[in-house]
Amino acid sequence: MLQTLHDYFWWERLWLPVNLTWADLEDRDGRVYAKASDLYITLPLALLFLIIRYFFELYVATPLAALLNVKEKTRLRAPPNPTLEHFYMTSGKQPKQADVELLSRQSGLSGRQVERWFRRRRNQDRPSLLKKFREASWRFTFYLIAFIAGTAVIVDKPWFYDLRKVWEGYPIQSIIPSQYWYYMIELSFYWSLLFSIASDVKRKDFKEQIIHHVATIILISFSWFANYVRAGTLIMALHDSSDYLLESAKMFNYAGWKNTCNNIFIVFAIVFIITRLVILPFWILHCTLVYPLELYPAFFGYYFFNFMMGVLQLLHIFWAYLILRMAHKFITGKVVEDERSDREETESSEGEEVAAGGGAKNRPLANGHPILNNNHRKND
Repeated sequence: MLQTLHDYFWWERLWLPVNLTWADLEDRDGRVYAKASDLYITLPLALLFLIIRYFFELYVATPLAALLNVKEKTRLRAPPNPTLEHFYMTSGKQPKQADVELLSRQSGLSGRQVERWFRRRRNQDRPSLLKKFREASWRFTFYLIAFIAGTAVIVDKPWFYDLRKVWEGYPIQSIIPSQYWYYMIELSFYWSLLFSIASDVKRKDFKEQIIHHVATIILISFSWFANYVRAGTLIMALHDSSDYLLESAKMFNYAGWKNTCNNIFIVFAIVFIITRLVILPFWILHCTLVYPLELYPAFFGYYFFNFMMGVLQLLHIFWAYLILRMAHKFITGKVVEDERSDREETESSEGEEVAAGGGAKNRPLANGHPILNNNHRKND
């Protein structure tokens, strides 16, 4: 039965155009072709990425955070309360009014005290500023290196300038070492993101992030199986071109350098819109949808690859909406922040904000300098 499933899965008509077989893609005369077995290495490489990330965050990102004066707000901890803790862990983190009244009777606290306890308890579970900074630092470093390396891989190729050459001789297109390692490293990195997603900072688009990682892994893997490597390298480099800008904006945001963050964010928004909503659909998708049909009839692989590209494009439209919302806030003078972030709840209205050490050094920072409060109250 397993052999039958294997035969159906690797049936040439699923992966290759008509009149071509896997035998046509066997290595010969010094020419090397993409093989499914090449991707086995990506799983141990993903684990290696997780190890490298651990040491990077410990010995590079953490000192950098200290250098940029990334500081935590003091969080008031919820006092131990078995009744409220049991509800929090089993029933939900946002009790309804009826639940608050019931918990008030069970715990002997007032309704206001119960609500305050849940606010503090939710804040305890939110990721620290240092954790966010270290995660953004790691992704910034990878995306920047990947973009530079990816550009170096494709910039001297003829299909970078003429997209019709992406399909010249397809699928009998040999692989060179730079393409091989670009693919293996990119795929390994996205595997590592999927492995660590449960422990990473969870944002409002958590489900979309999972869909994105899975779709990316499937696309990279499939494009390697079906030898869509030329198109794949263009798509990966295009995506990396804006990601490092977003992560750098986050880093400066966590450091309190708001003006720098806002300026980088505007650049990121422009690059994202151009690459994801203009170049990708009107050049790359056109290249994968139209040009192949000039050479061979459509087959399953053609439909599957472009379907997954469509999934990615829908995610790009969703994220572009969030980006434009943030850009609108920036233009109208409101604070720019990540729309996907889970905002920390405050209790300033109840006089419960506590400064870590008082004084100017604990005030919010703008480009590394404390913001002074000039709104003095006039004494009666």
